[in-house]
Amino acid sequence: MTRKQRRGILIGTCLAVLAIAVGLVLFAMRDSIVFFYSPSEVAEMQIEPGQRFRLGGLVEMGSVVRGEGTTIRFAITDQAKTLPVTYTGVLPDLFREGQGVVAEGSLEPNGTFHADNVLAKHDENYMPPEVAKKLKEQGVWRDDAEVN
Repeated sequence: MTRKQRRGILIGTCLAVLAIAVGLVLFAMRDSIVFFYSPSEVAEMQIEPGQRFRLGGLVEMGSVVRGEGTTIRFAITDQAKTLPVTYTGVLPDLFREGQGVVAEGSLEPNGTFHADNVLAKHDENYMPPEVAKKLKEQGVWRDDAEVN
């Protein structure tokens, strides 16, 4: 076998191994590629307690309850389903009821979403594009302002 043939076999083998590795990574991440799930999607998917994911929607009006210390309880809704959320920490300054949020965390066995990170809008005209798209698909988003 010549050097050129050996080099070709080595390059082909490396490309095959790389393709298999990329395929396995993409297969493992197939459910994590979505930016967030709405409360309706969480109910449909039957997500296992302890599995990490992002939850997005609107903070339900009248649902924010400040507990002991920095523990806050609120609900995220997509107007079809509502999911209770607990968060311990300092919320973003612009977090308030009726606004779009994305929370990252996991579902507890009792059905409450425990967030360890909460992202809120940055001004009165902003709604995360993914949240606005989901709300528009459900016919809930009524704002005529352009989504940034």
